[in-house]
Amino acid sequence: MSPPAKDYLAQQMSEQEYLELEPYSDVKREYIDGYIYAMAGAKASHNRITMNISTALSVYLKGKPCQPYASDMRVKVERNYFYPDVVVDCSNLSDDSTFTATPTLIVEVLSKSTRRIDETTKRVAYTQLDSLLEYALIEQDFVQIEVVRKSTGWRPKHYYLGDSILFESIGLTVSVEEIYDRVKNEDMVDWLAKKALEVEQADAGFIDENEKK
Repeated sequence: MSPPAKDYLAQQMSEQEYLELEPYSDVKREYIDGYIYAMAGAKASHNRITMNISTALSVYLKGKPCQPYASDMRVKVERNYFYPDVVVDCSNLSDDSTFTATPTLIVEVLSKSTRRIDETTKRVAYTQLDSLLEYALIEQDFVQIEVVRKSTGWRPKHYYLGDSILFESIGLTVSVEEIYDRVKNEDMVDWLAKKALEVEQADAGFIDENEKK
């Protein structure tokens, strides 16, 4: 996750200085075009979405070559370093790795403050990586997921409540509702209320049929 645009411009630093100092920083910082950018904290909804997708990936990939990482694993693109919300790497990283240059799947959770960089700077950078097969952008304030895939020339495909997403890069299918589990934005509140009403109506219909008998 990235900071609000007004706080984005930060200190200039060499790549070597960044790599040496980052392990001792009190906050996570991305390194882009010679500048470091401190990252802001995240809302509960952001963390819930990140945990939901991370859990689904972790369970599915257990015992498989690919491995998911959440929040603290950087992605290196040329001389730039980013902290995606979730990244899947299939290159068998060593235990002391702090970044990967070979991600297979990257997921970013969007907000008003992060949308610009996630949809522009990071999208351009990530899709330059030979290893990357999919990039997913998940809205947190309403329900919408955009996935771009190398197999379709990075054309966007959008998913909504009631849909399931096949992450082709690893073969995992997960529902949009599962990704937004426990998130209380307006779309989810309306969706759950509708489902509850449908269950209530179905139960009422079942009771009526039994009474007729």
